Amino acid sequence: MRVTGFLASRAARTHRRAWAAVFAALALTSLLLGTLTLALASAGLGHPRVARYAAADLVVAGDQHTRFTATPWGSETRTVEAGLTERVRVPEAALGTVRKVPGVRAAVPDAVFAVGRDGRAAVGRPWAAARLAPYGLRDGRAPLRAGEVVVGGGARDGARAVLRVDGADRTYTVVGVANGPRDAVYFTAGEARRLAGHPGAVDAVGVVARPGVDTEALAARVRAALDAAGARSAGPRAGGDTAGLGILTGNARGGAEFLDAGPARAGLLDMLGSVAATVVLVALLVVASTVVQALRQRAPELGLLRVVGATPRQVRGAVGKEVGRVAVAAALVGAVGAGPGYLALRGVLDARGALPAGLELPLPPWLWCAPLVSAAVTVLVARLAALIAGAGAGKLRPAEALREPAPGTARKVTGLVLLLAGVSSAGTATLQSGEAAGAAAGAAAVTMVSACALLGPWIADGALRVLGAPLRRYGGPAGYLAAANVRAAARRSGAAMTPVVLVTAFIGVQLSAGATLTHAGAAQAREALRAGLVVRADGGLPAGAVARLREVPGVRAATEVVRGTVVLAHQDLGEPRLDRLPVLGVTARQLTRTLDPGVREGTVREVRPGTVAVGADRARSLGVRPGSTATLRLGDGAPARLRVVALYERSLALGDFLLSRDELRRHRSSPDGAQVLVTAAPGADRAAVAAALTAAVPGARVATAAAPVRVTAEDQALAAVVSAAAVSAIGGFTVISVLSTLSLIAIGRRPELRLLRLAGAGRRTLRRMMRLEAAATALTGLAVGAAVAAVPLLAFGLGVARTVPRLPVGPAALIVAVVAVTVAAGTLLPVRAVLRGRYPGHGATGG
Repeated sequence: MRVTGFLASRAARTHRRAWAAVFAALALTSLLLGTLTLALASAGLGHPRVARYAAADLVVAGDQHTRFTATPWGSETRTVEAGLTERVRVPEAALGTVRKVPGVRAAVPDAVFAVGRDGRAAVGRPWAAARLAPYGLRDGRAPLRAGEVVVGGGARDGARAVLRVDGADRTYTVVGVANGPRDAVYFTAGEARRLAGHPGAVDAVGVVARPGVDTEALAARVRAALDAAGARSAGPRAGGDTAGLGILTGNARGGAEFLDAGPARAGLLDMLGSVAATVVLVALLVVASTVVQALRQRAPELGLLRVVGATPRQVRGAVGKEVGRVAVAAALVGAVGAGPGYLALRGVLDARGALPAGLELPLPPWLWCAPLVSAAVTVLVARLAALIAGAGAGKLRPAEALREPAPGTARKVTGLVLLLAGVSSAGTATLQSGEAAGAAAGAAAVTMVSACALLGPWIADGALRVLGAPLRRYGGPAGYLAAANVRAAARRSGAAMTPVVLVTAFIGVQLSAGATLTHAGAAQAREALRAGLVVRADGGLPAGAVARLREVPGVRAATEVVRGTVVLAHQDLGEPRLDRLPVLGVTARQLTRTLDPGVREGTVREVRPGTVAVGADRARSLGVRPGSTATLRLGDGAPARLRVVALYERSLALGDFLLSRDELRRHRSSPDGAQVLVTAAPGADRAAVAAALTAAVPGARVATAAAPVRVTAEDQALAAVVSAAAVSAIGGFTVISVLSTLSLIAIGRRPELRLLRLAGAGRRTLRRMMRLEAAATALTGLAVGAAVAAVPLLAFGLGVARTVPRLPVGPAALIVAVVAVTVAAGTLLPVRAVLRGRYPGHGATGG
């Protein structure tokens, strides 16, 4: 222990510059892991905001989860669940059961529905439910008759208000003003029940306990009473999907109001966990490669230690202690920066609207200590890297320390096998579609990058065979020296090129994959749109509105479109999966004149309740065609066996399923949000047609420039921010890897450069030689990285987007610029002191 401690302390002081690269990589690791730890812990403590039910001790709500059970290959039965973002309601019969539970002071039913008021969207509720917040009267009295309402603001007692609910207008008398939200409108219990349109069910039941009754004990009694009564969530459920009623207490009460907060929180946890695992893996690789390169430059020193009697165990122990000392300091520095890093991430999430409004992500004071845990993980990563690097250093024989060992045959064979596997995986991706193609393309990228890391010396040697001739011919003495140096030290050249390949391939794949999907989806949306006008109305369009709009002079076609979600239960390699997918509900008549999905087989004119049109890629993965049956779960978990009537091409824009508008509306929380796409007749005056449309449907708003219709996943904004953060983090790691590897190589070449200067080489010649070597490294790394990225990207583009991959000019130029600057800095800066000094026999110019 004393020997290894002595060796470690002397080496750490002697090789401070070499360990600076390891310090930078570990500090970045600690910072990123600390940021992600804070984000994960905050998301783990996250909950829906409690607003509407803040005064309720507990809330009885429908089961907002759906479940799917399957038996994977050769394994035990497994069950997965997914959150539902459409309202699952409570049967009214449960209300009587809850009221009879001892300790219940009041059980108040709530029903929430969309209301159009003065051209703005509002929320309707029964006045009795206002006490659950609690909201009281600021002025006036409670509504007593069906024609009376209490509003949240913007009116006075006795005023008349025209309110639109489900497309029907009715005039109400304002009898009171509440101190609640300004967009709230309160009705009598009977009127609210009628307007909500769900007879026999309520949205939720707020329970107020008697004084002195323990909330948890009351929740247990309510649960027992509901179970004894056999109460279940309203509406049908898929086979094997239990649908009991939820008893929500504490922060969970907000889940009955903000339905999308729970799924968003689960998605955030999954994304952050995946990024954190990737950061740990990449950090281990980067730190291990940096430590290996640092030790490779010290091969003569390590060989001398072996000559004077140091055992392999002592060498490994010394290396471990050196890395450990650097790791502790770097981890603490990174942990300090984790707080600002988390605040920056939250700022971006909030600025982009990536989180739903009802999701609270608390950060209590004690949670700020969480980066210390990530600092410990960073030290563990460093110890593992030291173990990997020290194994090779401990086996180093004294004679091997004086020369660069040739790469072994096993390394070459392994690299070729991985390269072949990557190309094969990319070929498989071109024959797949959807998620299967994306997974195969991703596997191809990882495999091919790993292959290039192993084949680096041979790639460098081959590249210099190509570049050597022009270097020698046009580079003069410096070009000759550059070509000879790179060829003579192929392993060193491969180590310098590998991180350039990594940064080019990784960032290129990440940026190009997203850009390809975005471009293809936008192109399909533009091609699908035939309409030039859009009609909307807060509070919903009235019954028969589409038929009336079709009769307006100058209108060629009008169809209604409503957005929603479905859940697809399926097995992926035997594992059960539940995917929540955005879909459109449409009216089939005249659809292709307003929104053309690009039908390949069948006809969308037959889309009605009980039928569905399926995107061609999804149909291929499900094995369905016109006449087959597709089994889905609608947004509220209700099962649907639908006959497939058509297959269409433009699923990137319009989603994987086109359902009947009526089918989808019945399973949405609110019928509001529909829009009518209108195509004007050839030669018609669009402004005149818009005015006629407004007159045909009072209260409607007409947009004279229809935006392309495109469905988007609920967590698309969140995924975009997290993906950008992941690309930045991994990109930062790879840039550090490039810089540290090249810097360590350059530091190790100082004796070589001094010898060249003593042999007569001038400063200008050596500078030019180093620049040419840097250019050759950057050019080779960029070319190989682009080739590595192009293979999986081509497979991804053809398999998922049915188009060639696309990378915008800006990101491509940024990649080239970052690689060029990093390679130049890593190659030239560490040796400038050697090239600046004067040596015997040289003039002042050093030419």
